[in-house]
Amino acid sequence: MKNIPELKLGIVAVSRDCFPMDLSVSRRKAVVAEFVKKYGEIYECPTCVENEIHMRKALEEVKAAGCNALVVYLGNFGPETAETLLAKEFGGPIMFVAAAEETGSNLIGGRGDAYCGMLNASYNLKLRNIKAYIPEYPVGTAAECADMIGEFLPIARAVNGLNNLKIISFGPRPQDFLACNAPIKQLYNLGVEIEENSELDLFEAFHKHAGDSRIPEVVKSMEEELGAGNMKPEILPKLAQYELTLLDWVEAHKGSREYVAIAGKCWPAFQTQFGFVPCYVNSRLTGMGIPVSCEVDIFGTLSEFIGTVISEDAVTLLDINNSVPADLYEEDIKGKHSYSLKDTFMGFHCGNTTSGKLAFCSMKYQMIMARNLPEEVTQGTLEGDIAPGDITFFRLQGTADGGLRGYIAQGEVLPVATRSFGGIGIFAIPEMGRFYRHVLIEKNYPHHGAVAFGHYGKAIYEVFKYIGVDVKEIGYNQPKGVLYPTENPFVG
Repeated sequence: MKNIPELKLGIVAVSRDCFPMDLSVSRRKAVVAEFVKKYGEIYECPTCVENEIHMRKALEEVKAAGCNALVVYLGNFGPETAETLLAKEFGGPIMFVAAAEETGSNLIGGRGDAYCGMLNASYNLKLRNIKAYIPEYPVGTAAECADMIGEFLPIARAVNGLNNLKIISFGPRPQDFLACNAPIKQLYNLGVEIEENSELDLFEAFHKHAGDSRIPEVVKSMEEELGAGNMKPEILPKLAQYELTLLDWVEAHKGSREYVAIAGKCWPAFQTQFGFVPCYVNSRLTGMGIPVSCEVDIFGTLSEFIGTVISEDAVTLLDINNSVPADLYEEDIKGKHSYSLKDTFMGFHCGNTTSGKLAFCSMKYQMIMARNLPEEVTQGTLEGDIAPGDITFFRLQGTADGGLRGYIAQGEVLPVATRSFGGIGIFAIPEMGRFYRHVLIEKNYPHHGAVAFGHYGKAIYEVFKYIGVDVKEIGYNQPKGVLYPTENPFVG
């Protein structure tokens, strides 16, 4: 996949001047050895930071090594000023982790007190308004610290990605999808740039790609991907022309940014003017690592990008769409899967889910749009049931008053036929009914949710925290017996 940051991670050990520096250095070496065995390359900064002069030297070394994410390792108590200034001056994603004591037989010269030093480090970070990732229990052995650093990798990728992201949108939100609208001020607060364009700009660019010599090659790629599902071969040249239009636009317009996501519009005029729907092309770009949202859902594509970078895999954006009929539940789910009817729902969109995440697929026309338009202008959607497996449903959302909130829920796509149309799956999330009412409805979320294929809730939660979402504004599916603040305690 492309459009994902490459991480160059560094580690700097720090030492309080009244503690042995060699204790911190030897512990750093042990952490690096464990990390390399399990996770791969990490730059080991040779300078151990004891003061501000050391801090400057270490900073020069990690910058010269090309590091774009950093671990500050408290091998002993650590110098709270120098270590937090290092975090401030570095500027990129950073984590703090500390050494556990190693043996009860060496608690005089071999005691580092990093357990204590982490408290002062966290306090100093707050005083200086510095963002840093601190694990749930940030004190550990060399192997444990290596695993904690491993958990930092997707978080660091996401933060770097957001700091170098441009969202390109085409057209305003359709009138009946104002729920996807939110003030863009929070994008700038996150370090994200946005370029908003007219549909006419896209239409003009599309026509300029007529007869593009690359179209046959893209058509061949589409044919190979679709295989027996290539039910609309006559529309592929237009779809290939559109794909090239978007990819060329990305290259020409990303400017100083390294990564791009797209928020597009597919109705009400797109079909009649372009002569097709963009769903399949959207799915192909998402499969390449360039998320594309429908209905100009800017925070939807932002959420997709976060999921793509964390999972290093394709994501999708789905409507939290319809309830599972009771008879289908009784026939195909009850007794076979440990979920109640209200734990289940169908996640759907017209055809933007990449083929690699579908159990089967075929090119069709867009049935909903064809109810109001000639069928021939609604060709180009990719239909099929979403492949069963673990998922994380989530969204980062700007609020009407300029705030920022998010939700995360882990669950699975069930291996149950949907009996329906579009790109669709039967989803199961524990206590979904209560989550739907007391998070999604209560907190005014729109109908679109991003879907990552796997359980990535832990990393997404930490990314939300790192970028400044108040933890009180991160919703999740509360387990049975734990009430939401708005939940009626007298409901049986």
